[in-house]
Amino acid sequence: MQPRNMSMSGVVDLAAVKAAGEAKAKAEAARAEAARHGGAPAVAPSALVIDVDEAAFERDVLQRSAEVPVVIDFWAEWCEPCKQLGPLLERLAVEYNGRFLLAKVDVDANQMLMQQFGIQGIPAVFAVVAGQALPLFQGAAPEAQIRETLDQLVLVAEERFGLTGLQVDAEADPADAGQAPLPAGPYDALLEAAMVALDAGDMAGAVQAYKNVLADDPEHPEAKLGLAQAELLARVQAMDPAEVRKHAADRPADADAQIAAADLDLVGGHVQDAFGRLVDAVRRTAGDDRDRLRVRLLELFEVIGSDDPRVTAARQALASALF
Repeated sequence: MQPRNMSMSGVVDLAAVKAAGEAKAKAEAARAEAARHGGAPAVAPSALVIDVDEAAFERDVLQRSAEVPVVIDFWAEWCEPCKQLGPLLERLAVEYNGRFLLAKVDVDANQMLMQQFGIQGIPAVFAVVAGQALPLFQGAAPEAQIRETLDQLVLVAEERFGLTGLQVDAEADPADAGQAPLPAGPYDALLEAAMVALDAGDMAGAVQAYKNVLADDPEHPEAKLGLAQAELLARVQAMDPAEVRKHAADRPADADAQIAAADLDLVGGHVQDAFGRLVDAVRRTAGDDRDRLRVRLLELFEVIGSDDPRVTAARQALASALF
């Protein structure tokens, strides 16, 4: 249920390039496996729009993003702009005829997903392509702007990851619209074990499972992100939030107090607050304290994903504070 690293335009990131190549290879392997079994089944137009919850996010969004770009619409029943945007996205999903899949997430029922994506307001629209998440837009944007964004999305998905979308059959039976299973990768069992441990609150078990993957593949993007998130959750598990925040307020120059409060900020979805707190603390400190603050900030960047624009801005602020 974890969002992958978000893409960053205008910056050459060798790790991101490597991850993109691996994701493309996985997508091609999935299509080859489907071809050996007679090809992926065609889906009905109604199957291009799905409701997704936290329990099914790994299967319905992350795994399916290896065969088709998945656009995520974060919405709520009480949100009036959501009621304008939602039907438009549903219509476009059918019109684009399988070039993307629309996943609708009710934020009231799926608070953890909202926090993991760092959503500050709804409607918010993200995409996941070959396991990598990126923000598209927030608010009820004009249809022309949405079409332009979707056109760019499907173009990048095809050119960079080789994703050509789903086969759609207007006469297909919606009951047969399930996706073909993806071939099991060498780390699927370990990654699944990590997810089970996270869901059970066993942070130590999740950390170890991700470390087992990274011991064999140090640049595995999902394991790197999962480990950063699991370690963060493990740190805050035993914290008393009120006490941590009081200590941080009373001791602005205490590196440990600011680090603990920043962890809480991030888990609570206050991404920019967490980054800003640590950058400010870096400015006020020196020596070992400054270095520990810098290292923790870099670790929190890993939790959000190095390509997130908030991370890019915080990196610039950190460089200014250090130099």
